[in-house]
Amino acid sequence: MPSRSPFQIDIPTTDILTYLFPPSKPASDTKIWIDADDPSNSLTPKQALSWAKALGAGLQAAGLKRQNVVMLYSPNHIFVPVAYLGIAACGGIFSGCNPAYGVDETIYQIQNTECKFILVHPSLLSTLVKATSRLDFPRNRILLFSDRPAKTTEGIQDWKSILPPRAISQGWNWIPCDATSSHNTVAALNYSSGTTGLPKGVMISHQNVIANVEQSVYMRDLEQPYKPESRPQERWLGFLPLYHAFGQLWSIVAAVRTSSPCYIMRSFNYIKFLENIQKHRITHIQTAPPVLVMLAKTPDTRRYDLSSLQNILCGAAPLSKELQNEVSAKCHLKVVQTWGMTELTCSALHVPGGRDDRSGSVGYIDPNNSVKLIDDQGHEVGPGERGEVLVKGPNVCMGYWRNEKATREAFDQDGYLRTGDVAICDDKGWYWIVDRKKELIKVKGFQVAPAELEALLLEHEHVADAAVCALQLDDEELPRAYVVLKPEHKSASSEWDIEKWMADRVAKHKQLAGGVVFIEQVPKSPTGKIQRKELREWAKRDAAQGWQKRREGTKL
Repeated sequence: MPSRSPFQIDIPTTDILTYLFPPSKPASDTKIWIDADDPSNSLTPKQALSWAKALGAGLQAAGLKRQNVVMLYSPNHIFVPVAYLGIAACGGIFSGCNPAYGVDETIYQIQNTECKFILVHPSLLSTLVKATSRLDFPRNRILLFSDRPAKTTEGIQDWKSILPPRAISQGWNWIPCDATSSHNTVAALNYSSGTTGLPKGVMISHQNVIANVEQSVYMRDLEQPYKPESRPQERWLGFLPLYHAFGQLWSIVAAVRTSSPCYIMRSFNYIKFLENIQKHRITHIQTAPPVLVMLAKTPDTRRYDLSSLQNILCGAAPLSKELQNEVSAKCHLKVVQTWGMTELTCSALHVPGGRDDRSGSVGYIDPNNSVKLIDDQGHEVGPGERGEVLVKGPNVCMGYWRNEKATREAFDQDGYLRTGDVAICDDKGWYWIVDRKKELIKVKGFQVAPAELEALLLEHEHVADAAVCALQLDDEELPRAYVVLKPEHKSASSEWDIEKWMADRVAKHKQLAGGVVFIEQVPKSPTGKIQRKELREWAKRDAAQGWQKRREGTKL
């Protein structure tokens, strides 16, 4: 019998704009999105709404149809929320592209989304022009997008060039979603590898976003010494990338929902991160385990005053209770865990925000959700037994973009999403993530699909076959490749050569930081499927035998 959340809440069934800016209530004049480097550069919800309406009206007039995709290729800045909201306002679909992507990766997302417009930050224009030139993408559908005015470059104009006169944009309005269209209208297309295969566009509806914000805010207020209506003023640090589900949920939508000023970092740098906490007296952060590793292990941490920081919400990858407790003790604060994935909009399990938990648990089931744990034979398991987590609820995605087969495979016969993560649950309804069934590698909270790296490795003229898995070192996963060379090229490339070749072709988090190992044959089943369990055993053995120290010695 599936386990239902002990909490039930009312969730508005409307669109994101109406949810955040109800007609009965004037938009706030409080600064919500603030440039961490230059606090004078900021936006209030009222200002953001005005810009979002102008962008929505401008895109519509330029030819964007309802449920067309607009791709954003940009680092963080305070106008990214305007793009997210403006695209949603005119019925479009927001799809963020990782600014670390190279030409080939960007081409893949442009082709897969079939985007009709691209908003690009001037710093990334060179890469985008190379990508779109190979696709013959219309230049007049590319717009420079920054928080500062941009001069026309290579015939590409600033995004404000398509905005209508202020009088027209202020009279323009979005069409509100009813209960049905709230569930059926895609708001965001965030990329994930699911449990297997190449990255896929995850269709996140307006209702998914609203539900997950309501669930997450409810859980963070649970067990606090205050009531939600008297929540003390918080200050957040928005360093999570806004092309990613985690950043969108908290730094864009939840920031408005809770009226929490969010200081936006353009990119993550640990020293700047510490400086910003100290300078802006940040009270809450949402982050992933690699940042906790730095807080615990990096000597620079002691040089900064982090006393304002009260709470860390940690998700996006597994976190050991040892690291959780080390940071709690060192920084004198609460570290609470959450668990989820892109297909869950962001999250589905939370430790209550007011609790000082030291168990390593990811907490209770979020409100209005139900979960079942399934063994390898498809049977539900009991308390204390391991099982794959399957989730059903209003935050579960609509499916995969233009991929009905993957969508069918992602859900069971009862409509539960197969997550690929393995957990145990105690008799009090608390969950612990204990393993991963899926192929996915998590690098600093970002997803890496082994199939994507394997396909690229096979393009190397010396490579006959390849298989990729995670090398686990402490609280970090690193992509590791096992490579078979063609007989005629066995002396032509070294393991370092292959690793460097890959580094030139993929974003940093996809590089083979776990190393390349030459083998004679990739382990496969009789049907040709890579035996990833065996690969993981090899990687586990190598990690235990001090691979990292040997590698560093080789570098020297």
